[in-house]
Amino acid sequence: MAVKIRLKRMGAKKTPFYRIVVADSRSPRDGRYIEVVGTYNPVAQPAKVEINEELALKWMQDGAKPSDTVRNLFSNQGIMEKFHNAKNSK
Repeated sequence: MAVKIRLKRMGAKKTPFYRIVVADSRSPRDGRYIEVVGTYNPVAQPAKVEINEELALKWMQDGAKPSDTVRNLFSNQGIMEKFHNAKNSK
């Protein structure tokens, strides 16, 4: 099973709100997911990002691949750097 960390679109028309979820890559974008890792609100000024670092790092160490957008959000929060440091220190 290929697991991805990606965005699940929520909110109303023209006002998107996203949940950052861990899901099977074969499931639909807004469909079934395994676990919620955080949220992302691009409408707020400035954009509001809340991520549970421990869960995100745990899933990435277990082999989950973040999507391009989620990778950028993780990089801005410093999670990708922590992941690479933990991976290279082993």
